[in-house]
Amino acid sequence: MRQLALGVQLRATAVFASFAVGTNAEVLAALRAGGADPLWIWGPAGSGKTHLLQALCAAVGESAAYFPLDRGLGLPPEALPGFETRRVLCLDDVDAVAGDLAWEHALFRSFNAALELGTRLVFAARAAPQSLVWTLEDWRSRAASCTVYQLHELDETGRIEALRLRARQRGLDLPRETADYLLKRVPRDLSSLLDLLDALDDASLAAQRRLTIPFIRDALEKFAGRQS
Repeated sequence: MRQLALGVQLRATAVFASFAVGTNAEVLAALRAGGADPLWIWGPAGSGKTHLLQALCAAVGESAAYFPLDRGLGLPPEALPGFETRRVLCLDDVDAVAGDLAWEHALFRSFNAALELGTRLVFAARAAPQSLVWTLEDWRSRAASCTVYQLHELDETGRIEALRLRARQRGLDLPRETADYLLKRVPRDLSSLLDLLDALDDASLAAQRRLTIPFIRDALEKFAGRQS
């Protein structure tokens, strides 16, 4: 799979099998179904947009490309041309460049090139395309032509299932009561919860202990002590 400069990498854990669906079955089905129509997936931070885009790239393989537009990465508009030659192009954090004329021109040109080449385009943002403030009218029109899906945040049951899915990925048996304990004592966004689970697993391996409630309680106290 084509990789980007500046340290951009795909997460090994971002696959369809590890995505807790919740009420987002329609979004998942649309991504897995294929087709040439451009898709626009929107939802709040932590709702799973990046996970789904990277999972699609993982499923497609070498002919897919993942391109994040997060300003923190510092990628210029000139870095985008050429990626539309892939079979699938996933563009993440598109809302980050709304109002930036140079980026909107780059998106407009890549959109047109992708349509000519038959490349499947999938965009992700924190808002629907019609809700974002664009500068370039031609790009506004292209963005509005996408099939739009809203990605909903998981409820508590869904977040527990997401934790258990991640645990199974790492070869762990995470009982529901243990996941429930963790969720109730660490009220964070799902991405942070999954990162914490990874850290707890690493700590349990180092201590040669199972991921039980007493171990999690002790580990959380130690983590809190390091941050204080």
